[in-house]
Amino acid sequence: MGCGPSTDIQPEMMGKSEKLMKAAVLIQKWYRRYTARLEARRRSTWRIFQSIEYAGEQDQLKLYNFFNDMLHHLPPSDQNKQTGATVITDHFSAQDTVNEENELLSVANPDNVRVESSYRGPRLSFPINRTQLERMVDAFKSNQMLHAKYLMELLHNTRKAMKTLDNINRVSLSMTKHVTICGDLHGKIDDLFTIFYKNGLPSDSNSYIFNGDFVDRGPNSVEIAALLFACFLVYPNHVFINRGNHEDHIMNIRYGFVKEVVAKYRTNANRLLNLFQDLFSWLPLATVIDNKILVVHGGVSDKTDLVQLAQLDRHKYLSTLKPPFKLDPDDSSSVCSEQSTRSADMLEWRQVLDILWSDPKNQLGCSPNTFRGGGCYFGADVTDKVLARHGLTLLIRSHECKPEGYKYTHYKKVLTIFSASNYYEEGSNKGAYIKMGQDLEPVFVQYTSSKATKGRKVTIRQRVGLIEASAIKDLRDKMCASKTVLLEKFKKFDFENTGVITVNEWCSVLEDAMNMDIPWRTLRPKLADLNSGGLVEYESTFGQYELKHKFANNENGLSVTEALYRNRENLGTIFRIMDKDNSGMISMQEFEDACGILSRHIGTEISQEQARDLAKSIDIDKDGSIDFNEFLEAFRMVDQNPRTDDGHTLLSRLSVDTDLASRSSGSTVNLI
Repeated sequence: MGCGPSTDIQPEMMGKSEKLMKAAVLIQKWYRRYTARLEARRRSTWRIFQSIEYAGEQDQLKLYNFFNDMLHHLPPSDQNKQTGATVITDHFSAQDTVNEENELLSVANPDNVRVESSYRGPRLSFPINRTQLERMVDAFKSNQMLHAKYLMELLHNTRKAMKTLDNINRVSLSMTKHVTICGDLHGKIDDLFTIFYKNGLPSDSNSYIFNGDFVDRGPNSVEIAALLFACFLVYPNHVFINRGNHEDHIMNIRYGFVKEVVAKYRTNANRLLNLFQDLFSWLPLATVIDNKILVVHGGVSDKTDLVQLAQLDRHKYLSTLKPPFKLDPDDSSSVCSEQSTRSADMLEWRQVLDILWSDPKNQLGCSPNTFRGGGCYFGADVTDKVLARHGLTLLIRSHECKPEGYKYTHYKKVLTIFSASNYYEEGSNKGAYIKMGQDLEPVFVQYTSSKATKGRKVTIRQRVGLIEASAIKDLRDKMCASKTVLLEKFKKFDFENTGVITVNEWCSVLEDAMNMDIPWRTLRPKLADLNSGGLVEYESTFGQYELKHKFANNENGLSVTEALYRNRENLGTIFRIMDKDNSGMISMQEFEDACGILSRHIGTEISQEQARDLAKSIDIDKDGSIDFNEFLEAFRMVDQNPRTDDGHTLLSRLSVDTDLASRSSGSTVNLI
């Protein structure tokens, strides 16, 4: 020990090859650390985006449950007068009777819609053919719109054909040599163009399965729906469209499809929305390939039974969020007489809800999907049982964005496919689709469709930085919207009013208040400052951000402005339900009613006087009508003293890039 020769070799004693080898090892170690840090940042960013997305879906379901409670607890005296609450209850309770065949034709009759002589878009005649389909693709690439008359005719014809289909599509690869399976598109038409460019339009020898969620979030949901329905009409035996959880009127109210239809079709928006709502309920719920592969949008549960799924009446689920029965909780005789019916209906409803909303998890068993608020988490054991029960070998589903566009789970028995690239932010993920031949082996094709990266190269580090900055911006926006609540909780740990708390206490407050599955400790350096003693200066969490609304004044109070801003998506949902004619305008009384309903839902007091003051300030021309979209878009989170650290520099760069992207009229498709 200690007597042997030293193993350290001085650099001057090394040969050239030894020096090169040591340098290579050092570079390799550095590169591994570098890529590991980038991957850690990417994963943190991904969790931020995903947590914000799922929190929104959970809020939507909570609001919907609140509406359902309103159905049962609305005072009898209120039922005889038209208030905001009765408008909402009418909206939900009416779904059982409206949209029958004759009503749809009378409400949305294309013969009553005139095509202006100035119209230069695609013209359709039925039955539609491939030439017209190709013209639609070219027209949409040129940003042309399909006239309301032709869109109505397309929806009517699609609905008529969809009504003849079974709940479960059956695809045989003996008839067609291969099939292409696409996941969520969410209104991103560049991705659909990319798929058609790489894989070709549907044909008798080129079958497609579109696995739901082709509307909402993106700007071109109408055009995507029109193209998919046109493909289906031209090739009804080779194009299969599954329903997703966003082919649902209640989801469309919140996530953009209703707003898009109103903006594009205005005077005909109501008619078109009635047609879309009814047509979505006729979309098949699943597709089975060669009796071996099950394709559904969300997943399965321990209750999933394909035999029962094939037999139920799918059309009665105009919204899968609403159980298809009404029961008066105060009528005991009604409860007794309908108990068995309700139990059967509940089980049937769960069948539909679970296949549209569920997600696979690593844990075994089946549990409520608390992250989304609907459907369930299902483990590998549940997958095995469902597949074995029906003689299947693979479950293909969508519903979740994946960095590479696809991902295997449950020992390669569950395959997620997601076709919307750049879903959260430019460069956040690839899109993908599956090519499957007669051997039933999936082959993946990945791509990225992008406008914003036209003409400029972005390194991996820059791309991760830009995506991370965007995620931090969204997260800080959520935090600043809850500033009053968070400060109260921070101060409970700051007994001596020093302005600092420990990192553990800071993380604990955010975990409790924000209810988001995010690595707060990892993100702390980008969200809050430490003092010289290693304690968090908790007011730095909000920087110098100040929430402003051009219609609000100091008399309303910051807490009310924060409450409205924090729940602006819920408030927008209430507004759009009240806006019966989809004009974008509501009365002052409806605005006050909406604020009152929101106040009851969130448990934060918004007094009638505060709501009335806001309503008066918005009604600029004093005609008694309020443009609620202008109100919702008038919130601003202003940084009074921007920081100059790397994260905020990236935010500034991101804003410039986003602005440049919004001005770009061209479209470049980058294929990977």
